[in-house]
Amino acid sequence: MSEAARGDTYQTVTDRIVAAIEAGAGNWRMPWHVKSDGTMPAVPVNAASGKPYRGVNVLALWIAAEAAGYPSGRWATYRQWTELGAQVSKGEKSTFVVFWKVLADQKAEDDSDDDAEGGGRRMMARGYHVFNAAQVEGAAMPEPAPVAPEADRIAEAEAFFGALGADIRHGGNRAYYAPGPDYVQMPPFAAFENPIAYYATLAHEGGHWTGHKARCARDFSGRFGTEAYALEELVAELTAAFVCGDLGLASEPRPDHAAYIASWLKVLKNDKRAIFTAASKAQQAADWMHGCQPLAAEEERDAA
Repeated sequence: MSEAARGDTYQTVTDRIVAAIEAGAGNWRMPWHVKSDGTMPAVPVNAASGKPYRGVNVLALWIAAEAAGYPSGRWATYRQWTELGAQVSKGEKSTFVVFWKVLADQKAEDDSDDDAEGGGRRMMARGYHVFNAAQVEGAAMPEPAPVAPEADRIAEAEAFFGALGADIRHGGNRAYYAPGPDYVQMPPFAAFENPIAYYATLAHEGGHWTGHKARCARDFSGRFGTEAYALEELVAELTAAFVCGDLGLASEPRPDHAAYIASWLKVLKNDKRAIFTAASKAQQAADWMHGCQPLAAEEERDAA
């Protein structure tokens, strides 16, 4: 495959995400604002393996599901659906996603991505195509998992953020992360329209909090220069979306962040790998938060 063709993997995904952002800019509904109301799993999963998709693929599949109105979050390749005894319906169009290939040549810097989920290895995006369960015939559909009552999901969210060990302070009318003293400031709980809005905001500011050098050590100043702030805000937005999806909470638009849209579009259009970086770092942040949970800590001890 030629260099240009490989580069198209990044450009194809970037163009689709940019188009989705531009389409929702008027009412501040971004591709990652997904309602977890039981009609569609918040996190897309592979129908063959049962494993959730990650990083930029979550965005790509959210966009496709929203555009087509797919009620299912199950996806698979043509071959995987065939092996499951199903047949992709005639005329259905696939959705483009990526997998990461480890590069043997560690010097191929112009053709690799340090920010891919590869544990520091040199990685390269490769494209492939998947179909949603709504596009196939004859697939054995599992019973949808029952949606927990909202009160239970809110209790789970409270426990989730409580396990992070973050310094979360309440008061005033602004939500922000203070990097110097390393704390998250939140308005009082009662100031929010509903509990889910509170936890969605806390997930965003918690996303910033994970960037501290003692945690995920995130720093975009070298590669992105003056656009580093915009990319960090995008990472926090995506972190909140991933975490809210995992917790079964709605990720609703925040009009106070509408001013960031133009800067996000600028950085994504200037660098076709930027959305891959942002999604990868957001996935890392979400994973870090999950790693703080008691069950994760217990599993890590058992594995040691």
